Amino acid sequence: MTMAETLTIGRALNAGLRRALEDDAKVLIMGEDIGRLGGVFRITDGLQKDFGEDRVFDTPLAESGIVGTAIGLALRGYRPVCEIQFDGFVFPAYDQIVSQVAKYCFRSRGNVRLPIVIRIPFGGGIGAVEHHSESPEAYFAHTAGLKVVSCATPEDAYWMIQQSIASDDPIIFFEPKRRYWEKGPVELAAPQLPLHASRVVRAGSHATLVAYGPMVRAALDAAQAAVEDGQDLEVIDLRSLSPLDMDPVYESVRRTGHLVVVHEAPSNVGLGAEIAARVTEECFYSLEAPVLRVTGPNVPYPAARLEETYLPDLDRILDGVQRSLAW
Repeated sequence: MTMAETLTIGRALNAGLRRALEDDAKVLIMGEDIGRLGGVFRITDGLQKDFGEDRVFDTPLAESGIVGTAIGLALRGYRPVCEIQFDGFVFPAYDQIVSQVAKYCFRSRGNVRLPIVIRIPFGGGIGAVEHHSESPEAYFAHTAGLKVVSCATPEDAYWMIQQSIASDDPIIFFEPKRRYWEKGPVELAAPQLPLHASRVVRAGSHATLVAYGPMVRAALDAAQAAVEDGQDLEVIDLRSLSPLDMDPVYESVRRTGHLVVVHEAPSNVGLGAEIAARVTEECFYSLEAPVLRVTGPNVPYPAARLEETYLPDLDRILDGVQRSLAW
């Protein structure tokens, strides 16, 4: 590849995984159908052929076994990358992740590290059946000892997966599955940001939109549409959900006085609530309106024919902005 390419998020992830496999012989990739098939979304396409079945291998349909095996491999010096086929399939592994992966470093007083990456395609918008369109990020962001990130662009996908694999901390890596096929430029020379940094992706002065993963594109589309109404919206991509890099958010809110947080997950005890609490603590006298949230409703993810009603979209985001500005 040249020093800059146009890739989809899916191909950027594939290229990042390939680079990690090339750079470190201790990197292994494991999961259901990720070998010869290349995964249901083809993110690992061609990797088993090029690196062999010892480094890219299929597992039984047992998420607890996948993560449990990764723990053992990490204890023996490997850097396993687990693919959970769909977001709603992670819960059989939840005990392993919360009880073992998140606690091992602290249990050993820092003497034992578990450099495990758990990749989870998440979110809706693909017309899938039950357990295939969930947004479980708050469970993991709430769990002390885990780090949680989500890419929203091909360039971030390429670099963030490599940075996650190189990290000595266990990382939950959420991939916006409905954005896998969206294209964008990828600078291959060096990453622009540290793994756990948020970024202003569109500058603005009237209100701040904060999003992550699949909702970053929706927020940018809303900001573009708002121009017709004479509104200049700033959009921030969190990128890291735990730890949160809040400084760009605080700086933005101190200028705009208005904040709307957007995510697909239900609002109840979601990331939006934590962001609202922190901004209220740090920027209380700058706020001209309460922090508002535009989220999925507090019900289980619906059947595919109803998901467009469930998911936050451009109109709902703009409605949130209008409510904030009208306060």
